[in-house]
Amino acid sequence: MIHNKILQEDIKSFANKFELANELNGKTIAVTGATGLLGSCMVRCLLALHTEKGIDLHVIAVVRNIEKAARLFGKECKELSFYTYDFSSTKAFKPSKKTDFIVHFAAPTASKCFINKPVETMNTIYFGTQNILSYSQETKVTSLVFVSSMEVYGAITDDKETLTEQMQGYLDPMATRSSYPLAKRAAEALCHNFAVEYAVPVKVARLAQTFGAGVDSNDNRVFAQFARSVIHNQNIVLHTNGEGCHSYCYTTDAVSAMLYLLLRGEDGEAYNVANSETYISIRKMAELVAESFNPNNVKVVIQLQEGMGYPPTTKLRLDTKRIHALGWKAEFGLKEMFSRLIDSMKEIDS
Repeated sequence: MIHNKILQEDIKSFANKFELANELNGKTIAVTGATGLLGSCMVRCLLALHTEKGIDLHVIAVVRNIEKAARLFGKECKELSFYTYDFSSTKAFKPSKKTDFIVHFAAPTASKCFINKPVETMNTIYFGTQNILSYSQETKVTSLVFVSSMEVYGAITDDKETLTEQMQGYLDPMATRSSYPLAKRAAEALCHNFAVEYAVPVKVARLAQTFGAGVDSNDNRVFAQFARSVIHNQNIVLHTNGEGCHSYCYTTDAVSAMLYLLLRGEDGEAYNVANSETYISIRKMAELVAESFNPNNVKVVIQLQEGMGYPPTTKLRLDTKRIHALGWKAEFGLKEMFSRLIDSMKEIDS
C-alpha cells in the first residue's frame, strides 16, 4: 500500500541491506505509534524483510485508528495484525498475540500539544511507557526499545565536545514546554529501573530529529517547512534567529538503528541515534536547502515571533560512538535527506 516511489525505494533498499534480518526470523514484533512517520516506516521495513528476503515474521501494528492503519498497510494478513490501543488510557497493554520484540514510538510529537496539553503529554509518555514495561515484564519479551528524544539533554549551549549519553543539561520544570522532554527523561529512568529491578530487556534510543520520504505534506516541523518553501518558490521564513544546532537522522537509518538496539543493545542503557555528520544550525540548514535546491527563487528571511512553542536554543551535537560500537552506521547525509524529502513531497502534491 505504498504509493510513494521514493518511499518504496527506501523500504526496498533497507530490506536488501539490513544485515541482522535473519535474527528476526520466526519472531513477532509489536510497533507502537504505527501510523506515525517512524512507526509506519518501521512496519513497512519489517514487512519488506518478508516480501524481499523471505523472513518469516509477524508485525503487530499498535494503533488508535484501524481504518487509518488499513489505508497505510492494507488488510490484516499472516504477516500483519492490528491492535487498537490508546496510550493516554489506563487500560493494560495486552495484544492478543505473544510478542517477542517491541519498539515503542507512540508519543505526542507536536510542540503546540506540549504547550496546550502539557498534563496529557506527560501522562501519555510516562504511563504509556509504564504499561509497555509492565507487559514486557509479565510476558518476558526478548527485547524492547523505548524511543526517546535528544530533547532530554535540555539546555546545552557549548558544543566544543560531542554530547555523550552520560551528559545532561538543565530542564526547567516550571516551563510548560518542558512537559515533553521531562516526561521522556522520566520514562528513560523508568526503563533503566525496570531493567535493574525486574531484568526487563529494555534499551533507550535518544533519537535526533528524523525525516525522509513519507513525511506528510502538511507536516509543520522545520524540515517540512523548508522543503515546501523550495517546492513552491517561497522564501524560507525563520521565526527565531536559527542559532540552535542539532544532529539529524534519515527515517530508514533510524529504523535500522532501532533494530540494532533491539538485537545488540545493552539492557537499561541509552544510545544516541543520529548521523553525526549532519550537525548544523537551523539557519545554516535553511541556507543549505535554499542554495542547493532553488537558489534563484528562495531566500532565507528572519521574522522573529514569540509563542510558537519552539524549544529553547540548544546545541546538541550528539556523540554516536556507543551505537557505532554495535555495528550500526548512518547511510544518508543531510543534502541527500532533503533531496529525497523534496522529491517525495513533490510526488505527494502531484
